[in-house]
Amino acid sequence: MKELIIILISSALINNVVLSQFLGLCPFLGVSKRVETAAGMGGAVIFVITIASAFTSIIYKFVLEKTGLEYMQTIVFILVIAALVQFVEMFLKKTSPGLYQALGVYLPLITTNCAVLGVALNNVTKSYNIIQGVVNGFATAVGFTIAIVIMAGIREKTEYNDVSPAFKGSPIVLITAGLMAIAFFGFAGLI
Repeated sequence: MKELIIILISSALINNVVLSQFLGLCPFLGVSKRVETAAGMGGAVIFVITIASAFTSIIYKFVLEKTGLEYMQTIVFILVIAALVQFVEMFLKKTSPGLYQALGVYLPLITTNCAVLGVALNNVTKSYNIIQGVVNGFATAVGFTIAIVIMAGIREKTEYNDVSPAFKGSPIVLITAGLMAIAFFGFAGLI
């Protein structure tokens, strides 16, 4: 249990996928304009990464390792992730058309989001068992959600601030992301 808590805290805060590993920056920067949209993207990412972690761990342990096809892991993981994203896309289109429209092109981009594939590959690299892999995937996705929602909140506030014309738009967003990364570095002392 202690090991799972360490994985949970480490993946969500200390080794935040966006702010320390710099994975998943496309949706982080593109969908973080409104808190509601960012929270919706975070929910979708939590679902996809958690389920993808479970499926990829199971497939790796019981299919790829048993047949000696470990070298196929990247292709297999991408196929699993693509299928899960299609499921999420169909689900959101039916249940929440507004969120589906707000996420726009970024929802299918979860398929190519390197954070999702990165978690699956990290689970294999770190030799996590299935439960550890799912906890790592869930915590990583929660860390992504925390970062994107905080960024969206900051962006909503700075939208009405008097920002120098040279820093309007992307420059102030990147500076904010850098400051957030520095702030999250403070969590390194937790473990």
